[in-house]
Amino acid sequence: MQERSEEQIVSRLLELENQGQAERRAQLSGERYLSLIQDPDSGRAYVFRHGIDNTEGAEPPPESEFYEYPTSETAAQAYDQLLNESKAAGELVEDDSTEDVGDFEAGGAEVRDLYADMDEDELTQDSTISEEAP
Repeated sequence: MQERSEEQIVSRLLELENQGQAERRAQLSGERYLSLIQDPDSGRAYVFRHGIDNTEGAEPPPESEFYEYPTSETAAQAYDQLLNESKAAGELVEDDSTEDVGDFEAGGAEVRDLYADMDEDELTQDSTISEEAP
């Protein structure tokens, strides 16, 4: 298996987090988050600390850092330690946070633009129905 770059790992962790697969997640001050994530593909566990992604996936969020662990138990211990340190420093806003989950665009269908020239999706229109009477 090929080693992933740090940027690839951060991207994967954001993807998993935004799919709701973080085992635990806490909101820290300054729009930062601390997450405990188990990657089902690699089996590795991560503690992931990051800010909000304002680039829609173009760049990793500012101040992103992760710690990789061979087991989920070890990662959970590290998560608890970092969470306690954040509490002691007065940085913990909310434990078990779902704030901003899903804000990172990881792919999927294109959303119609607000300024599109049509109100309806061409794929959902019935071509046999006409607005003009015969």
